[in-house]
Amino acid sequence: MTRQEESVGLYWIYTLASLAGIVLFLLFKPEWFWVMLPPFCTYFVKAMRWM
Repeated sequence: MTRQEESVGLYWIYTLASLAGIVLFLLFKPEWFWVMLPPFCTYFVKAMRWM
């Protein structure tokens, strides 16, 4: 089987946007920062092509 190469640029954009969301939540609603952790971790793993 051949493996299709997929672009990871969009995943990096989502990762950085999630990181910005984490920072904003930490600044304004620190008790809710964990809400942004699942998308950050998911898109980081996909951007690194570990999944």
